[in-house]
Amino acid sequence: MSHAAPPAPVGRAHGSGELAGTVVLVVGAGSSGSGVSNGEAAALTYGRAGALVACLDRDAAEAERVAKQVVAEGGTARPVRADVTREEDVARAVAEVTAAWGAPGVLHHNVGVAVTGDVLTLDRPTWDASLAVNLTACYLTLRHVLPGMLSAGKGAVVTVSSVAAIRDTGYVYPAYSAAKAAVDQLTVSVALTYADRGIRANAVLPGLIDTPLAADQLVDDPAAAERALAARHAASPTGSMGTPWEVAEVALFLASDRASYVNGVLLPVDGGLSARCL
Repeated sequence: MSHAAPPAPVGRAHGSGELAGTVVLVVGAGSSGSGVSNGEAAALTYGRAGALVACLDRDAAEAERVAKQVVAEGGTARPVRADVTREEDVARAVAEVTAAWGAPGVLHHNVGVAVTGDVLTLDRPTWDASLAVNLTACYLTLRHVLPGMLSAGKGAVVTVSSVAAIRDTGYVYPAYSAAKAAVDQLTVSVALTYADRGIRANAVLPGLIDTPLAADQLVDDPAAAERALAARHAASPTGSMGTPWEVAEVALFLASDRASYVNGVLLPVDGGLSARCL
């Protein structure tokens, strides 16, 4: 896997795209491994659409790296370091972005960690830590971003959930599945609570996507990584995993005015995996 982005689509110029001038906060913009993450692809895709992209990650070096990539393509970006399981970090990060550019008009929440282990082997601290990263962090970013959107009378939220929220995926990670299912309903609650105040909220549910999470978090034996990834490709109805860029393009649609009447939707991006009963 590579960090390289595909070339920008012809006709999509920086500064004049469909999100030109919109402040987008990408939470979880970095990559946990050697490949492109969903968050990184989203940051670059939003930048190509003309947005001002705040690249937030708990790893300052990753936030800086992705922001530099957006700028290198001709976009506008700034790195933001924050641990989104800590409310004081979230509040500071949102205030920093707002002071620099104005309140975020789009929140793209992409944080997630797949912790494996069944309910008998997961200890309580591990369970709590998984919920903190996968669920509570989403609540905290919403809590601090929504006031600015409500003041502006408009805003779009895109949460990155998982097909694991609605289907068994073959991996034993109940803490992850439960947290992502909760993220889905948190998204729906926000969508319906604030719909009449100009806020839209939708979730993207990636299926088998070729990201560092797949290689680094779901494969216990590094020696078996190649076989495990081949099995993931084979498990997709299309015969291959999707890419982070395909997830990012769906997120861009949901964040844009093209989706102005799309609200409270849980949209699988999975090649049809969630429609298959086996």
